[in-house]
Amino acid sequence: MSAKSEVLTRNNVFQSPKLRRVYEHIELIAALLSGIIILTTWLIADYIDQPAWVILHLFAFGIGGYAKAKEGIEETIANRELNVEMLMVFAAIGSAAIGYWTEGAILIFIFALSGALETYTMNKSKKEISSLMDLQPETALLITNGIEEVVAASNLKIGDTILVKAGERIPADGIITKGETSINESAITGESIPVTKQNSHEVFAGTVAVDGSIHVQITKSTDQTLFQKIINLVQSAQEEKSPSQLFIEKFEGTYVKVVLLSVGTMMFLPHLIFGWTLTESIYRAMILLVVASPCALVASIMPATLSAISKGAKNGVLFKGGVNIENLSHINAIAFDKTGTLTNGKPVVTDSYFNAKLDEKHILEIIGAIENESLHPLAQAISNHSKQKLQIDKFSFDVRQHKTITGNGIIATVDNDEWLIGKTSFVGEREANEFHSGVANKLATEGKSIVFAKKNNEIVALLALKDTIRKDAQRAIKQLKKRNIFTVMLTGDNDITAKAIAEEAGIDDYIAECLPEEKVTHVKNLRKKYEHVAMVGDGINDAPALATANVGIAMGEGTDVALETADVVLMKNDLPKIANAFELSKQMNKVVKQNIIFSLIIIGLLIVSNFFQVLDLPLGVIGHEGSTILVILNGLRLLN
Repeated sequence: MSAKSEVLTRNNVFQSPKLRRVYEHIELIAALLSGIIILTTWLIADYIDQPAWVILHLFAFGIGGYAKAKEGIEETIANRELNVEMLMVFAAIGSAAIGYWTEGAILIFIFALSGALETYTMNKSKKEISSLMDLQPETALLITNGIEEVVAASNLKIGDTILVKAGERIPADGIITKGETSINESAITGESIPVTKQNSHEVFAGTVAVDGSIHVQITKSTDQTLFQKIINLVQSAQEEKSPSQLFIEKFEGTYVKVVLLSVGTMMFLPHLIFGWTLTESIYRAMILLVVASPCALVASIMPATLSAISKGAKNGVLFKGGVNIENLSHINAIAFDKTGTLTNGKPVVTDSYFNAKLDEKHILEIIGAIENESLHPLAQAISNHSKQKLQIDKFSFDVRQHKTITGNGIIATVDNDEWLIGKTSFVGEREANEFHSGVANKLATEGKSIVFAKKNNEIVALLALKDTIRKDAQRAIKQLKKRNIFTVMLTGDNDITAKAIAEEAGIDDYIAECLPEEKVTHVKNLRKKYEHVAMVGDGINDAPALATANVGIAMGEGTDVALETADVVLMKNDLPKIANAFELSKQMNKVVKQNIIFSLIIIGLLIVSNFFQVLDLPLGVIGHEGSTILVILNGLRLLN
């Protein structure tokens, strides 16, 4: 079954969106319902008889523990090894067996809640695959012997020729055989400015033909396109287990074996060696099973994690899980996407030069009126600049015979004058070079796009545009450098533009002209060198790199795919919040270490006290549950 089929199958389990949401959260609902039953039973304990009291606890056991017990049993059968899920079940049953139903139910509730939150996070993180699929056209216009036919994009074969009209998304990778257009490749490169493509140029699936129709000869099957590779990269990166996760899984198996072996030994060995009665040995074994259960260890992490997540959310940083907060404090290097991350993602006019003999405002309004007729991002930027500069809402000039020359510029007539607006070669290189001699070259070396305006046979204006740095980018980079974190920019833009942006932002290094799979390679290389690496991005093209990094950080205004793939989201696009997130990560890890050490010491003391027969079951429960409450309260300190 294909990735897309799997997504559609999962999403159509229930046709109703409400039922689907309930299904996705059923484990969390069950855990919370279990907690409500436990609380209710405790409140009405004095008003009900013993059988009813036991039945209510059985409901709490069954509702809260079903999912984790089922998971534990299935994994035990599959892996032929007991796990922590089974230990928690045994501990709860052991508590009930010696009369402590409430303690066993609470144990189940805490473990079920943590499992439900983990399941919810995992389900949430998979949704970017379906978001990616939405950008793949389902159909294509196939041309066979001059006849056009709509076919499924999945049926396209290498060598087929398709027609892609202006405004349509390209369904497969190929080579242009006829026509010319500007291609919006933001889905692949992340760059907002369209690239001119003509005969023999390569085009990619998922990109959009902006202003011209083209014939494309297919060079790759739909399952081998660059866009499909992005999907595959996201999937493979998410399936890789982190070192921490592998360690925890290994620790679980060892912990379960040690505890169960100890309990089994405690049931008979003291009776045989120390002369304890068999009843006393079994009693001590049940206490051991209760006090050795990892309730306090679980509580050491979850409350602190939830507190950190809540505090981060209040401050504009959304963490998708505790492991992401934990990993953030270990980061030694951080990679940034350029467009929409370090920059605002939209070109703006930064410099303008006019013919000194003419009225600047008059020229600017005519240029704005002409550019207003185009949907090209540079044209829209110039049009908006004109309105803002002149403080007008609309242009008064009548633009006629407006024509876009793809990849070059615009020809139009205003008041019987012919206007050409576009790049140097379009208006005439000699005239362009003579206009404000040397200025155009200087602006180009700064990574800016140059647009000339020519009235009849005379150059009358020069405008320079650039995707500008975010106001807070430099401050964010400085804060990271203070923490000795290496910074690097990964961008699909050319070297000149990349260098200019990197120098302006204060980035340590930059890598230009990166395709999505190349960004993944560079992130992997950074991980080899610095071990722990974060990636910050906002586009579809950043999704594989976000998934590959130890911690992926997405801008809040980024694409849905980037938001779903990332581990951390800056909800207000506030880059300096990254430094705050690092600090919060360090605080949380400190609290977690305190809790773990404390809980292990308490468990150790309880086990030793039990062995020397100075601890009875009530005191064991008080010590066990008391340590749990203390580590929870310590974790909640992060909310302040």
